[in-house]
Amino acid sequence: MPTTYRNYIGGEWVPAVSGRTFEDLNPADRSEVLGLFPRSDATDVDRAAGAAREAFRTWRLVPAPKRAEIVFRTGELLIRRKEELARLMTREMGKVLAEARGDVQEGIDTAYYMAGEGRRLFGHQVPCELPSKFGVAMRVPVGVVAAITPWNFPLAIPTWKLLPALVCGNTIVFKPAEDTPLLAHTFLEILLEAGLPKGVVNLVHGHGEEAGAALVRHPGVNLVSFTGSTEVGREVAKVCADTYKKVSLEMGGKNAILVMDDAALDLAVDGAVWGGFGTSGQRCTAASRVIVHDRVHEAFTEAFVERARRLRLGSGLDEKTDVGPVINETQLQRIHDYTEVGRREGAKVLIGGEIATEGELRKGFFYKPTIFDDVDPKMRVAREEIFGPSVAVLRARSLEDAIEICNNTHYGLSSAIYTRDIHRAFQAIQDIATGITYVNASTIGAEIQFPFGGVRQTGNGHREGGWTVLDIMTEWKTVYIDYSGKLQRAQIDV
Repeated sequence: MPTTYRNYIGGEWVPAVSGRTFEDLNPADRSEVLGLFPRSDATDVDRAAGAAREAFRTWRLVPAPKRAEIVFRTGELLIRRKEELARLMTREMGKVLAEARGDVQEGIDTAYYMAGEGRRLFGHQVPCELPSKFGVAMRVPVGVVAAITPWNFPLAIPTWKLLPALVCGNTIVFKPAEDTPLLAHTFLEILLEAGLPKGVVNLVHGHGEEAGAALVRHPGVNLVSFTGSTEVGREVAKVCADTYKKVSLEMGGKNAILVMDDAALDLAVDGAVWGGFGTSGQRCTAASRVIVHDRVHEAFTEAFVERARRLRLGSGLDEKTDVGPVINETQLQRIHDYTEVGRREGAKVLIGGEIATEGELRKGFFYKPTIFDDVDPKMRVAREEIFGPSVAVLRARSLEDAIEICNNTHYGLSSAIYTRDIHRAFQAIQDIATGITYVNASTIGAEIQFPFGGVRQTGNGHREGGWTVLDIMTEWKTVYIDYSGKLQRAQIDV
Protein backbone atom coordinates (compact mmCIF):
# COMPACT_ATOMS: atom_id res chain seq x y z
CA MET A 1 0.00 0.00 0.00
CA PRO A 2 1.31 3.48 -0.82
CA THR A 3 2.00 5.88 2.04
CA THR A 4 -0.74 8.37 2.90
CA TYR A 5 0.54 11.91 3.45
CA ARG A 6 -1.12 14.88 5.12
CA ASN A 7 -1.39 18.64 5.00
CA TYR A 8 0.65 20.70 7.45
CA ILE A 9 -1.49 23.37 9.13
CA GLY A 10 -0.64 25.36 12.25
CA GLY A 11 2.17 23.02 13.20
CA GLU A 12 0.18 19.78 12.82
CA TRP A 13 0.01 17.10 10.13
CA VAL A 14 -3.67 16.72 9.32
CA PRO A 15 -5.78 15.02 6.61
CA ALA A 16 -8.20 16.91 4.43
CA VAL A 17 -11.41 17.58 6.33
CA SER A 18 -13.34 15.74 3.62
CA GLY A 19 -11.10 12.68 3.94
CA ARG A 20 -10.58 12.60 0.16
CA THR A 21 -7.19 11.79 -1.37
CA PHE A 22 -5.51 11.63 -4.78
CA GLU A 23 -2.68 9.51 -6.20
CA ASP A 24 0.82 10.73 -7.02
CA LEU A 25 2.10 8.72 -10.01
CA ASN A 26 5.53 8.17 -11.55
CA PRO A 27 5.15 9.49 -15.12
CA ALA A 28 7.78 7.04 -16.41
CA ASP A 29 5.82 4.10 -14.95
CA ARG A 30 2.19 4.90 -14.24
CA SER A 31 1.82 1.69 -12.20
CA GLU A 32 4.04 3.15 -9.45
CA VAL A 33 2.04 5.17 -6.93
CA LEU A 34 4.39 7.34 -4.88
CA GLY A 35 1.77 8.23 -2.31
CA LEU A 36 -1.75 9.33 -1.49
CA PHE A 37 -2.25 13.03 -0.73
CA PRO A 38 -5.10 15.09 0.73
CA ARG A 39 -7.55 16.43 -1.82
CA SER A 40 -8.12 19.66 0.08
CA ASP A 41 -10.88 22.17 -0.43
CA ALA A 42 -11.94 25.59 0.88
CA THR A 43 -12.33 24.31 4.45
CA ASP A 44 -8.70 23.19 4.61
CA VAL A 45 -7.53 26.41 2.97
CA ASP A 46 -9.43 28.46 5.53
CA ARG A 47 -7.71 26.64 8.38
CA ALA A 48 -4.30 27.15 6.78
CA ALA A 49 -4.86 30.85 6.11
CA GLY A 50 -6.02 31.32 9.69
CA ALA A 51 -2.90 29.61 11.02
CA ALA A 52 -0.70 31.77 8.79
CA ARG A 53 -2.40 34.97 9.99
CA GLU A 54 -1.91 33.98 13.61
CA ALA A 55 1.76 33.14 13.06
CA PHE A 56 2.34 36.45 11.27
CA ARG A 57 1.73 38.34 14.50
CA THR A 58 5.01 37.03 15.96
CA TRP A 59 7.04 36.02 12.89
CA ARG A 60 7.13 39.58 11.51
CA LEU A 61 8.80 40.69 14.75
CA VAL A 62 11.65 38.15 14.52
CA PRO A 63 14.74 40.10 13.37
CA ALA A 64 15.44 39.55 9.68
CA PRO A 65 18.96 38.15 10.33
CA LYS A 66 17.41 35.47 12.58
CA ARG A 67 14.79 34.62 9.96
CA ALA A 68 17.59 34.34 7.42
CA GLU A 69 19.51 31.87 9.59
CA ILE A 70 16.68 29.38 9.06
CA VAL A 71 16.93 29.93 5.32
CA PHE A 72 20.70 29.40 5.45
CA ARG A 73 20.27 26.13 7.37
CA THR A 74 17.73 25.09 4.74
CA GLY A 75 20.44 25.47 2.11
CA GLU A 76 22.80 23.33 4.19
CA LEU A 77 20.21 20.58 4.45
CA LEU A 78 19.47 20.73 0.72
CA ILE A 79 23.17 20.17 0.01
CA ARG A 80 23.29 17.11 2.24
CA ARG A 81 20.19 15.63 0.62
CA LYS A 82 20.84 16.75 -2.97
CA GLU A 83 21.12 13.30 -4.54
CA GLU A 84 18.15 11.92 -2.61
CA LEU A 85 16.00 14.87 -3.64
CA ALA A 86 17.12 14.63 -7.27
CA ARG A 87 16.17 10.96 -7.47
CA LEU A 88 12.82 11.64 -5.84
CA MET A 89 12.22 14.44 -8.32
CA THR A 90 12.97 12.19 -11.29
CA ARG A 91 10.56 9.57 -10.00
CA GLU A 92 7.84 12.13 -9.36
CA MET A 93 7.95 14.38 -12.43
CA GLY A 94 10.25 12.60 -14.87
CA LYS A 95 13.13 14.95 -15.68
CA VAL A 96 16.48 13.23 -16.16
CA LEU A 97 18.82 13.04 -13.17
CA ALA A 98 21.27 15.66 -14.40
CA GLU A 99 18.44 18.16 -14.69
CA ALA A 100 16.94 17.13 -11.36
CA ARG A 101 20.28 17.76 -9.67
CA GLY A 102 20.31 21.17 -11.31
CA ASP A 103 16.82 21.87 -9.97
CA VAL A 104 17.98 21.08 -6.42
CA GLN A 105 21.12 23.17 -6.92
CA GLU A 106 18.94 26.11 -7.90
CA GLY A 107 17.17 25.74 -4.57
CA ILE A 108 20.51 25.67 -2.76
CA ASP A 109 21.69 28.79 -4.59
CA THR A 110 18.45 30.58 -3.74
CA ALA A 111 18.75 29.67 -0.08
CA TYR A 112 22.25 31.09 0.22
CA TYR A 113 21.43 34.21 -1.77
CA MET A 114 18.30 34.95 0.23
CA ALA A 115 20.00 34.22 3.54
CA GLY A 116 22.30 37.14 2.75
CA GLU A 117 19.30 39.42 2.33
CA GLY A 118 18.55 38.99 6.02
CA ARG A 119 21.34 41.49 6.71
CA ARG A 120 20.45 43.80 3.82
CA LEU A 121 16.78 44.27 2.84
CA PHE A 122 17.93 47.70 1.78
CA GLY A 123 15.67 50.72 1.99
CA HIS A 124 16.50 54.34 1.11
CA GLN A 125 17.47 57.32 3.20
CA VAL A 126 17.22 60.54 1.22
CA PRO A 127 17.42 64.24 2.16
CA CYS A 128 14.35 66.10 3.36
CA GLU A 129 13.53 69.59 2.13
CA LEU A 130 12.94 70.99 5.63
CA PRO A 131 15.57 71.53 8.36
CA SER A 132 15.78 69.19 11.37
CA LYS A 133 13.78 66.54 9.55
CA PHE A 134 14.80 62.98 8.70
CA GLY A 135 13.21 60.70 6.11
CA VAL A 136 13.66 57.02 5.30
CA ALA A 137 11.84 54.46 3.14
CA MET A 138 11.91 50.97 4.64
CA ARG A 139 10.60 47.55 3.71
CA VAL A 140 7.87 45.83 5.73
CA PRO A 141 6.33 42.39 5.17
CA VAL A 142 3.17 42.02 3.10
CA GLY A 143 1.44 39.55 5.44
CA VAL A 144 0.13 36.14 4.34
CA VAL A 145 1.53 34.91 1.03
CA ALA A 146 -0.24 32.29 -1.08
CA ALA A 147 2.53 30.44 -2.95
CA ILE A 148 1.07 28.41 -5.84
CA THR A 149 3.76 26.48 -7.68
CA PRO A 150 3.97 24.31 -10.82
CA TRP A 151 5.22 20.76 -11.27
CA ASN A 152 8.06 21.31 -13.76
CA PHE A 153 10.50 22.77 -11.20
CA PRO A 154 9.13 21.22 -8.02
CA LEU A 155 11.94 22.39 -5.74
CA ALA A 156 13.53 25.40 -7.46
CA ILE A 157 10.33 27.42 -7.89
CA PRO A 158 9.06 26.83 -4.34
CA THR A 159 12.40 28.12 -3.05
CA TRP A 160 12.04 31.19 -5.30
CA LYS A 161 8.79 32.02 -3.53
CA LEU A 162 9.01 30.67 0.01
CA LEU A 163 12.54 31.65 0.97
CA PRO A 164 12.31 35.37 0.04
CA ALA A 165 8.87 35.52 1.66
CA LEU A 166 10.28 34.12 4.90
CA VAL A 167 13.31 36.42 5.03
CA CYS A 168 11.01 39.41 4.47
CA GLY A 169 8.86 38.41 7.45
CA ASN A 170 5.79 36.96 5.73
CA THR A 171 3.93 33.79 6.58
CA ILE A 172 2.82 31.37 3.87
CA VAL A 173 0.15 29.01 2.62
CA PHE A 174 1.94 26.75 0.13
CA LYS A 175 -0.18 24.99 -2.52
CA PRO A 176 2.06 22.85 -4.77
CA ALA A 177 0.98 21.28 -8.05
CA GLU A 178 -0.99 18.08 -7.63
CA ASP A 179 1.52 16.27 -9.87
CA THR A 180 4.46 16.86 -7.48
CA PRO A 181 3.15 16.83 -3.90
CA LEU A 182 5.88 14.58 -2.49
CA LEU A 183 8.70 17.04 -3.29
CA ALA A 184 6.67 19.76 -1.56
CA HIS A 185 6.13 17.56 1.49
CA THR A 186 9.84 16.78 1.66
CA PHE A 187 10.80 20.44 1.25
CA LEU A 188 8.54 21.40 4.13
CA GLU A 189 10.14 18.73 6.31
CA ILE A 190 13.52 20.31 5.52
CA LEU A 191 12.24 23.78 6.49
CA LEU A 192 11.00 22.38 9.80
CA GLU A 193 14.31 20.64 10.46
CA ALA A 194 16.02 23.99 9.79
CA GLY A 195 14.03 25.50 12.67
CA LEU A 196 10.92 27.02 11.09
CA PRO A 197 8.32 27.83 13.80
CA LYS A 198 4.81 26.38 13.73
CA GLY A 199 2.32 28.06 11.45
CA VAL A 200 4.83 30.13 9.51
CA VAL A 201 4.51 27.85 6.46
CA ASN A 202 1.33 25.84 5.99
CA LEU A 203 1.15 23.16 3.29
CA VAL A 204 -2.17 22.42 1.58
CA HIS A 205 -2.30 19.76 -1.14
CA GLY A 206 -5.04 19.47 -3.71
CA HIS A 207 -6.28 20.32 -7.17
CA GLY A 208 -6.05 23.81 -8.57
CA GLU A 209 -9.78 24.24 -9.20
CA GLU A 210 -10.52 23.31 -5.56
CA ALA A 211 -7.69 24.17 -3.15
CA GLY A 212 -5.90 26.62 -5.45
CA ALA A 213 -9.00 28.62 -6.35
CA ALA A 214 -10.10 28.79 -2.70
CA LEU A 215 -6.68 30.06 -1.69
CA VAL A 216 -6.71 32.82 -4.31
CA ARG A 217 -10.17 33.94 -3.15
CA HIS A 218 -9.45 33.77 0.58
CA PRO A 219 -9.80 37.16 2.32
CA GLY A 220 -6.99 36.35 4.74
CA VAL A 221 -4.38 36.24 1.95
CA ASN A 222 -2.48 39.45 1.18
CA LEU A 223 -0.36 38.34 -1.79
CA VAL A 224 -0.78 35.62 -4.39
CA SER A 225 2.44 34.45 -6.02
CA PHE A 226 1.45 32.20 -8.92
CA THR A 227 3.49 30.32 -11.52
CA GLY A 228 1.52 28.40 -14.15
CA SER A 229 -0.41 28.78 -17.37
CA THR A 230 -1.49 32.10 -18.83
CA GLU A 231 -5.12 30.98 -18.86
CA VAL A 232 -5.16 30.25 -15.11
CA GLY A 233 -3.02 33.31 -14.38
CA ARG A 234 -5.62 35.52 -16.05
CA GLU A 235 -8.31 34.18 -13.72
CA VAL A 236 -6.02 34.64 -10.70
CA ALA A 237 -5.48 38.28 -11.69
CA LYS A 238 -9.23 38.90 -11.98
CA VAL A 239 -9.95 37.47 -8.54
CA CYS A 240 -7.09 39.41 -6.98
CA ALA A 241 -8.34 42.62 -8.59
CA ASP A 242 -11.79 42.10 -7.11
CA THR A 243 -10.35 41.46 -3.64
CA TYR A 244 -7.55 44.07 -3.79
CA LYS A 245 -4.80 41.49 -3.31
CA LYS A 246 -1.25 42.00 -4.41
CA VAL A 247 -0.47 39.49 -7.17
CA SER A 248 2.67 38.24 -8.91
CA LEU A 249 2.20 36.16 -12.05
CA GLU A 250 4.75 34.10 -13.95
CA MET A 251 3.00 32.42 -16.87
CA GLY A 252 3.57 30.99 -20.34
CA GLY A 253 6.15 31.40 -23.05
CA LYS A 254 6.63 30.79 -26.77
CA ASN A 255 10.34 31.42 -26.86
CA ALA A 256 12.46 31.68 -29.97
CA ILE A 257 16.07 31.07 -30.96
CA LEU A 258 17.24 33.23 -33.88
CA VAL A 259 19.91 31.55 -36.01
CA MET A 260 21.67 34.00 -38.32
CA ASP A 261 23.59 33.11 -41.46
CA ASP A 262 26.90 33.87 -39.70
CA ALA A 263 26.14 31.68 -36.68
CA ALA A 264 28.32 28.79 -35.51
CA LEU A 265 25.82 26.18 -36.67
CA ASP A 266 27.00 23.34 -34.44
CA LEU A 267 26.64 25.59 -31.42
CA ALA A 268 23.20 26.74 -32.58
CA VAL A 269 22.08 23.14 -33.00
CA ASP A 270 23.31 22.37 -29.48
CA GLY A 271 21.21 25.26 -28.21
CA ALA A 272 18.11 24.23 -30.15
CA VAL A 273 18.31 20.63 -28.90
CA TRP A 274 18.86 21.67 -25.28
CA GLY A 275 16.26 24.42 -25.42
CA GLY A 276 13.64 22.40 -27.25
CA PHE A 277 13.96 18.98 -25.65
CA GLY A 278 15.48 19.60 -22.21
CA THR A 279 12.91 18.67 -19.53
CA SER A 280 10.93 17.20 -22.45
CA GLY A 281 10.14 20.77 -23.51
CA GLN A 282 8.27 21.34 -20.24
CA ARG A 283 9.81 24.70 -19.33
CA CYS A 284 8.24 28.12 -19.62
CA THR A 285 11.59 29.13 -21.20
CA ALA A 286 11.73 26.20 -23.65
CA ALA A 287 12.87 27.04 -27.19
CA SER A 288 9.69 25.98 -28.96
CA ARG A 289 10.51 28.11 -32.04
CA VAL A 290 13.73 28.31 -34.04
CA ILE A 291 13.82 31.15 -36.57
CA VAL A 292 16.53 30.39 -39.12
CA HIS A 293 18.01 32.63 -41.80
CA ASP A 294 17.16 31.39 -45.30
CA ARG A 295 20.82 30.98 -46.23
CA VAL A 296 21.48 28.37 -43.53
CA HIS A 297 17.99 26.88 -43.17
CA GLU A 298 18.73 23.63 -44.99
CA ALA A 299 22.07 22.97 -43.27
CA PHE A 300 20.71 23.84 -39.84
CA THR A 301 17.52 21.82 -40.16
CA GLU A 302 19.36 18.74 -41.43
CA ALA A 303 21.76 18.85 -38.46
CA PHE A 304 18.94 19.58 -35.99
CA VAL A 305 16.92 16.57 -37.15
CA GLU A 306 19.98 14.32 -37.01
CA ARG A 307 20.72 15.37 -33.43
CA ALA A 308 17.09 14.87 -32.39
CA ARG A 309 17.11 11.40 -33.94
CA ARG A 310 19.94 10.37 -31.59
CA LEU A 311 18.11 11.42 -28.41
CA ARG A 312 17.28 8.50 -26.13
CA LEU A 313 13.88 8.33 -24.43
CA GLY A 314 13.42 6.54 -21.14
CA SER A 315 13.33 6.75 -17.39
CA GLY A 316 15.27 9.72 -16.10
CA LEU A 317 16.88 7.46 -13.49
CA ASP A 318 18.93 5.90 -16.30
CA GLU A 319 21.99 8.14 -16.74
CA LYS A 320 21.97 7.34 -20.47
CA THR A 321 18.51 8.85 -20.98
CA ASP A 322 18.33 12.20 -22.79
CA VAL A 323 14.57 12.82 -22.70
CA GLY A 324 12.21 11.64 -19.98
CA PRO A 325 8.42 11.40 -19.94
CA VAL A 326 5.93 14.25 -19.98
CA ILE A 327 4.05 14.82 -16.76
CA ASN A 328 0.74 13.00 -17.24
CA GLU A 329 -1.68 11.45 -19.70
CA THR A 330 -3.66 14.66 -20.23
CA GLN A 331 -0.53 16.53 -21.26
CA LEU A 332 0.63 13.63 -23.44
CA GLN A 333 -2.61 13.77 -25.42
CA ARG A 334 -2.49 17.58 -25.58
CA ILE A 335 0.97 17.47 -27.16
CA HIS A 336 -0.18 14.95 -29.75
CA ASP A 337 -3.29 17.00 -30.50
CA TYR A 338 -1.01 19.93 -31.35
CA THR A 339 0.95 17.69 -33.71
CA GLU A 340 -2.27 16.95 -35.57
CA VAL A 341 -3.11 20.67 -35.60
CA GLY A 342 0.27 21.39 -37.16
CA ARG A 343 -0.23 18.77 -39.83
CA ARG A 344 -3.69 20.10 -40.70
CA GLU A 345 -2.31 23.63 -40.98
CA GLY A 346 0.35 22.48 -43.45
CA ALA A 347 3.44 22.15 -41.27
CA LYS A 348 5.77 19.28 -42.17
CA VAL A 349 6.75 16.86 -39.40
CA LEU A 350 10.42 16.07 -39.99
CA ILE A 351 10.80 13.73 -37.02
CA GLY A 352 8.70 12.43 -34.15
CA GLY A 353 5.07 13.43 -34.06
CA GLU A 354 3.80 10.42 -32.15
CA ILE A 355 3.37 8.90 -28.72
CA ALA A 356 6.20 6.47 -27.89
CA THR A 357 4.92 2.96 -27.11
CA GLU A 358 7.98 0.79 -27.71
CA GLY A 359 8.99 -1.61 -24.93
CA GLU A 360 9.16 -0.06 -21.47
CA LEU A 361 8.06 3.30 -22.84
CA ARG A 362 4.45 2.11 -23.01
CA LYS A 363 4.36 2.13 -19.20
CA GLY A 364 4.78 5.90 -19.05
CA PHE A 365 3.87 9.15 -20.76
CA PHE A 366 6.52 9.46 -23.47
CA TYR A 367 6.35 11.62 -26.58
CA LYS A 368 8.93 11.44 -29.35
CA PRO A 369 10.96 14.63 -29.91
CA THR A 370 9.17 16.43 -32.74
CA ILE A 371 10.39 19.01 -35.25
CA PHE A 372 8.04 20.90 -37.58
CA ASP A 373 9.27 22.59 -40.75
CA ASP A 374 7.50 24.76 -43.33
CA VAL A 375 5.89 26.61 -40.42
CA ASP A 376 4.14 29.89 -41.08
CA PRO A 377 4.24 32.41 -38.22
CA LYS A 378 0.43 32.49 -38.18
CA MET A 379 0.10 28.75 -37.49
CA ARG A 380 -1.02 27.68 -34.02
CA VAL A 381 2.11 25.60 -33.50
CA ALA A 382 4.10 28.83 -33.98
CA ARG A 383 1.95 30.91 -31.63
CA GLU A 384 0.54 28.71 -28.84
CA GLU A 385 2.42 27.12 -25.97
CA ILE A 386 2.53 23.33 -26.41
CA PHE A 387 4.68 22.57 -23.35
CA GLY A 388 6.20 19.42 -24.75
CA PRO A 389 9.11 18.20 -26.90
CA SER A 390 7.86 20.00 -30.02
CA VAL A 391 9.85 22.63 -31.93
CA ALA A 392 8.70 24.71 -34.91
CA VAL A 393 11.33 25.82 -37.43
CA LEU A 394 10.54 29.07 -39.24
CA ARG A 395 12.39 30.89 -42.02
CA ALA A 396 13.60 34.50 -41.96
CA ARG A 397 15.02 36.65 -44.73
CA SER A 398 17.07 38.92 -42.46
CA LEU A 399 17.72 39.82 -38.84
CA GLU A 400 14.91 42.38 -38.95
CA ASP A 401 12.52 39.77 -40.33
CA ALA A 402 13.58 37.28 -37.64
CA ILE A 403 13.01 39.82 -34.87
CA GLU A 404 9.56 40.66 -36.24
CA ILE A 405 8.63 36.96 -36.28
CA CYS A 406 10.07 36.51 -32.78
CA ASN A 407 7.95 39.34 -31.38
CA ASN A 408 4.79 38.17 -33.14
CA THR A 409 3.39 36.29 -30.15
CA HIS A 410 1.28 36.97 -27.09
CA TYR A 411 4.19 35.91 -24.87
CA GLY A 412 7.52 37.52 -24.05
CA LEU A 413 9.65 35.49 -21.67
CA SER A 414 12.95 34.34 -23.17
CA SER A 415 14.81 34.64 -26.47
CA ALA A 416 18.21 33.86 -27.95
CA ILE A 417 20.29 34.78 -30.97
CA TYR A 418 23.22 32.93 -32.50
CA THR A 419 25.50 35.26 -34.45
CA ARG A 420 29.18 36.21 -34.64
CA ASP A 421 28.36 39.83 -35.44
CA ILE A 422 28.33 42.08 -32.36
CA HIS A 423 26.16 44.64 -34.17
CA ARG A 424 23.50 42.02 -34.84
CA ALA A 425 23.71 40.79 -31.24
CA PHE A 426 23.11 44.25 -29.80
CA GLN A 427 20.36 45.01 -32.30
CA ALA A 428 18.60 41.84 -31.14
CA ILE A 429 19.07 42.79 -27.48
CA GLN A 430 17.56 46.19 -28.25
CA ASP A 431 14.60 45.11 -30.41
CA ILE A 432 13.48 41.70 -29.14
CA ALA A 433 10.59 42.19 -26.71
CA THR A 434 11.26 39.60 -24.00
CA GLY A 435 12.25 39.69 -20.35
CA ILE A 436 15.37 37.58 -21.01
CA THR A 437 17.70 37.48 -24.02
CA TYR A 438 20.71 35.22 -24.54
CA VAL A 439 23.50 35.68 -27.07
CA ASN A 440 25.07 32.47 -28.39
CA ALA A 441 23.31 30.42 -25.73
CA SER A 442 19.90 28.76 -25.58
CA THR A 443 16.72 30.21 -24.08
CA ILE A 444 17.09 28.27 -20.83
CA GLY A 445 19.67 28.65 -18.08
CA ALA A 446 18.64 31.63 -15.94
CA GLU A 447 20.69 32.27 -12.79
CA ILE A 448 19.02 33.01 -9.46
CA GLN A 449 20.80 36.31 -8.75
CA PHE A 450 19.13 38.02 -11.73
CA PRO A 451 15.48 39.02 -12.26
CA PHE A 452 13.36 36.36 -13.95
CA GLY A 453 10.14 37.06 -15.81
CA GLY A 454 8.61 38.33 -19.00
CA VAL A 455 6.31 40.78 -20.72
CA ARG A 456 2.87 40.72 -22.35
CA GLN A 457 0.96 37.53 -21.41
CA THR A 458 4.01 35.98 -19.74
CA GLY A 459 3.73 38.08 -16.59
CA ASN A 460 2.25 41.11 -14.89
CA GLY A 461 5.42 43.15 -14.46
CA HIS A 462 6.90 41.56 -11.35
CA ARG A 463 10.17 39.66 -11.41
CA GLU A 464 11.17 36.74 -9.21
CA GLY A 465 14.83 36.01 -8.64
CA GLY A 466 17.60 38.35 -7.59
CA TRP A 467 16.91 41.56 -5.70
CA THR A 468 13.65 42.29 -7.54
CA VAL A 469 11.73 39.57 -5.70
CA LEU A 470 11.98 41.74 -2.57
CA ASP A 471 9.63 44.25 -4.20
CA ILE A 472 7.03 41.48 -4.46
CA MET A 473 7.44 40.19 -0.92
CA THR A 474 7.51 43.56 0.85
CA GLU A 475 5.62 46.83 0.97
CA TRP A 476 7.34 50.20 1.16
CA LYS A 477 6.81 52.28 4.27
CA THR A 478 8.04 55.87 4.38
CA VAL A 479 8.94 57.32 7.80
CA TYR A 480 9.46 61.03 8.58
CA ILE A 481 11.02 62.17 11.87
CA ASP A 482 10.76 65.88 12.61
CA TYR A 483 13.06 66.94 15.49
CA SER A 484 12.72 70.71 14.95
CA GLY A 485 10.31 71.15 17.85
CA LYS A 486 7.85 73.14 15.75
CA LEU A 487 5.24 72.59 13.04
CA GLN A 488 6.84 72.41 9.61
CA ARG A 489 4.71 72.11 6.48
CA ALA A 490 6.24 70.35 3.49
CA GLN A 491 6.06 72.30 0.19
CA ILE A 492 4.86 75.35 2.13
CA ASP A 493 7.51 76.31 4.72
CA VAL A 494 10.45 76.06 2.32
